[in-house]
Amino acid sequence: MRVLRDNGLSIVLIALSLVTIAGMLLTGWYTNEQQLADHGASQLGLVAYAKTGHFLSALFENWESEFLQMSAYVMLTAFLFQRGSAESKDPDKPAEQEEDPKMKRDDREAPARIRLGRFARWLYSYSLGLALGLLFLVTFVLHLYYSSQAENAEALLHGDPSVSVTEHLVSSQFWFESLQNWQSEFLSTAVLVILSIFLRFRGSPESKPVAAPHTQTGG
Repeated sequence: MRVLRDNGLSIVLIALSLVTIAGMLLTGWYTNEQQLADHGASQLGLVAYAKTGHFLSALFENWESEFLQMSAYVMLTAFLFQRGSAESKDPDKPAEQEEDPKMKRDDREAPARIRLGRFARWLYSYSLGLALGLLFLVTFVLHLYYSSQAENAEALLHGDPSVSVTEHLVSSQFWFESLQNWQSEFLSTAVLVILSIFLRFRGSPESKPVAAPHTQTGG
């Protein structure tokens, strides 16, 4: 089917996301049930577990780091260069990458936002990075909220006092959760940028042509 062919990449990635979230839910539920049993606490059903800080904190913790990675990648590649990388613009030809969008105001095939005025055009020009940055902020807040819930649930099992969201924000535990993921996202992006200078994957838009010289920059 044409729809599957034209949208195969999105469909497969979304399907893999749903499958792995389901696996995370089931394994997290089993792990949490064991922890509750060890402390003599009442068990939770799968649906009830899906609403707990134990699951949602871990979920949004990972989403947060991914959106940070992608927003930083989109924004940094607009201004910084890596000669020879398929992931970078050519530092010798930065102005040739894209013409000013206002030159397309009369193009009927251009997105409508191009024709709505200077501010709308500016907002649309940077909308991808702004959207990813907003998703990062939203998931950061959700991670913080549910992480504090998870910590308080753990404290309850051990008879320790609960903490507020603000207290959790400045705790070493919260920042350990965040930074352990952030560092891996920045490292994996750097590895991709550097490896794409020397290595190839035929047919991928993230790779230079197999016969391209190492000094060629951009895909």
